[in-house]
Amino acid sequence: MFKNIGIFVKEKSNQDIDKNVLDSMISSLANQEINLYIDESSNYQNQLVASKDHKSFTDTVDLIIVFGGDGTLLNSARQYLEYEIPILGVNMGNVGFLTDIKTDNFEESLKEILKGNYKIEERNLVSAQYNDNHIYGLNEVVIHSGAYAQLMRYRLNVNNKVVYEQRSDGLIIATPTGSTAYALSAGGPIIHPSLDVWTILPMLPQSLSSRPFIISSNENVEIELFDGPSDNAKICVDGQDDIDLPYGVKVTICKMHKTLKLVHPKDNDFFEACREKLGWSLNISKN
Repeated sequence: MFKNIGIFVKEKSNQDIDKNVLDSMISSLANQEINLYIDESSNYQNQLVASKDHKSFTDTVDLIIVFGGDGTLLNSARQYLEYEIPILGVNMGNVGFLTDIKTDNFEESLKEILKGNYKIEERNLVSAQYNDNHIYGLNEVVIHSGAYAQLMRYRLNVNNKVVYEQRSDGLIIATPTGSTAYALSAGGPIIHPSLDVWTILPMLPQSLSSRPFIISSNENVEIELFDGPSDNAKICVDGQDDIDLPYGVKVTICKMHKTLKLVHPKDNDFFEACREKLGWSLNISKN
C-alpha cells in the first residue's frame, strides 16, 4: 500500500492543464492518509504538497502520480526510471494510453488504489547504442535521414544475419507501448502490451515489397548506416530532440534491463482504451 506519494505535473504548455481541476485533485489526495511530496525542480506549488530535493524525493516516495498526458508520463519515466518507483498516470492530455485514470473518476479510482486494489504492469524499454552513446525510449527508436522526403541507405541485421539493405526515409523500432504512438501513424500494427516483441517499420521505403515485421525483443538488432542526403542521419527516442548520427556507424538495438512499472486500476482494460482512444466501433444493434 502506498503512503508516500510523489507528484509530477506537466511543465510545458501549462495552458493545457486546468489548474483548478489539478488543485482539486491534490486536495482530494491530501484528505487520504498519505503524505504528498514534489521534486523541488518542479514549477508547480501547492501548500498541501511538501517540496524535497531530488535525492530525498526519490528516497522517500513509493509511488509517483503523473498529471498530464502520455508525453508527461514519458518525461517522468526518463527522470525516475533508475529508481524503479511505480508510476500512476492521470490523463489531463488528449489520447492517454498510459495515463488511464480520468479526472472525472479520480477520487474513486485513487481510493481503490490506495486500498491496495491495483495491478502493476512492467513495460519494456528499447535501447540504442552507437559509438560511445547510449539512449533509450519507452515507445520507439527512430533513425531517419534528417531531410524531408529524402532517402537514406542502410542495412538491417538481426542476429548477425542480413534482413535487407534498402533506401527509405528511415526506420522505426517500436515497443508494444509505442505501437499505439508514432508507429501506428506510420502504418504499424497494434501490439498488446503483454507481448515481449518489437515492431520494425521502414518509413516510406523505396521498395514496394518492404513491410513492417515483428520480432522478439530478445533478438540482437543492428542497423548499419551507409549514406544519405546530409552529412549526418538523425536518431531520436519517444519524439525527443533529434541527435546527429554519422554515416558509417552501426547502431545496436537491445532491450533495457530496467522496466517501467505502471500502476493501473484492477479493472484496467487495454481493449477499452483502444475503443475509446482509437474510435473502434461496437455493434450497437439490438438482438
